[in-house]
Amino acid sequence: MSGLREFARRLGVGKAARLVYHRPVGLVRQSILEGGPVEQWRTAGGRAAMIEAAERLPPLGEPPIGSAAEVAFLTGPKYWFQTVFCFVSLQLGVPFKITPVVFDDGAMTAALRDRLRRIVPWAEFVDRDATEARLDRLLPRHAFPALRARREVYPHLRKLTDMQLGPAPRRLILDSDMLFFRPPARLIEWFEAPHAVYMQDVATAYGYPLDFLSRLAGAPVPERVNVGLYALDAHPIDWERLEHWCAAQNEHYGPSYLQEQGLTAMLFAGRPAAALPRTDYVVMPGLDEGRAPAAVLHHYVAQSKRSYYQHGWQRVFERACAAAAASSFQGRPPGGRSEVQQVVG
Repeated sequence: MSGLREFARRLGVGKAARLVYHRPVGLVRQSILEGGPVEQWRTAGGRAAMIEAAERLPPLGEPPIGSAAEVAFLTGPKYWFQTVFCFVSLQLGVPFKITPVVFDDGAMTAALRDRLRRIVPWAEFVDRDATEARLDRLLPRHAFPALRARREVYPHLRKLTDMQLGPAPRRLILDSDMLFFRPPARLIEWFEAPHAVYMQDVATAYGYPLDFLSRLAGAPVPERVNVGLYALDAHPIDWERLEHWCAAQNEHYGPSYLQEQGLTAMLFAGRPAAALPRTDYVVMPGLDEGRAPAAVLHHYVAQSKRSYYQHGWQRVFERACAAAAASSFQGRPPGGRSEVQQVVG
């Protein structure tokens, strides 16, 4: 007992409590939410299989060009396989060409760009050095200290500072941990007539009290904004105002893991925006929906990773291989195997 007391004294009571009690309890709760140890093991295996399958995805055939449709991702070595599965699942359900614009999360390599281009040859990449130069020109550190400092330690904020800074075509901003299972009719309409739009979360989760954010914004902040899929309206972002919001959040409540989602929701305050139907664009799908998707889109957050890695990506892989096989069927030599058949063995 004296040894335990000495350990707690040296470490500090708070840290000792977190290590000895709170962390183990948290891990048990997480395990229960994720289906228990066996299901966690299966989920981990599914994730490893998804990474391997991403290397074997057949190249997409380039669709005809319709409207100048673009979507944007923030990704790097840790999430590239999710990014490519998300985009492939989207493009397979849209009859015209969509260009994925890939922003570097800080760790992109030339080899990783080549991996992505093998599957999506028309993918575009925003160079890290170009992004840093644009930030230094348009958001200099001396004028935007809160945003620049937070960006360094909180990569999520780059979905705003890196992806929304300066003039750019109207784009949908997408998270990588999502999959499309049906043609996204509402998004196809959006590409023809861009407007402010967002998918709805299971609850309002901004990291800060909603009334505090609304007071800062000077207008009611909409509830349940989920930044897995959104687009802003045509108004340019007031970056000085965003700097003030970020600094006020840090001063009054401290930084939050959900800060980027809260800041983005504030940009919708007082402006018309379309909320995508929650039945079609689902955040955190349950197990039944995960096994047999009825929705257009799943955003796999929290414990829904079980559905993602055990059931979701496999459907997209099968669709991608079937689409590639169908497009190459006529050019296959008699009795020979198509390129896709060789890929999947």
